[in-house]
Amino acid sequence: MKKKTPCIDVCKYSGPSEWYIGCGRTQEESRQWKKMKPYAKQALLNSLKKRLSQMNVAK
Repeated sequence: MKKKTPCIDVCKYSGPSEWYIGCGRTQEESRQWKKMKPYAKQALLNSLKKRLSQMNVAK
């Protein structure tokens, strides 16, 4: 079964990027998630992988 959201309930921001450290989304992306079309969600999920890896490198 697919996850309904990338949220893992770690809602702290990562520095100037303002990405949540748990999922990589911005606050606005998190708010818009339920309204997004499937292709937009998939595009964001692909971006989140890159964001999370960037945050891990920056640590």
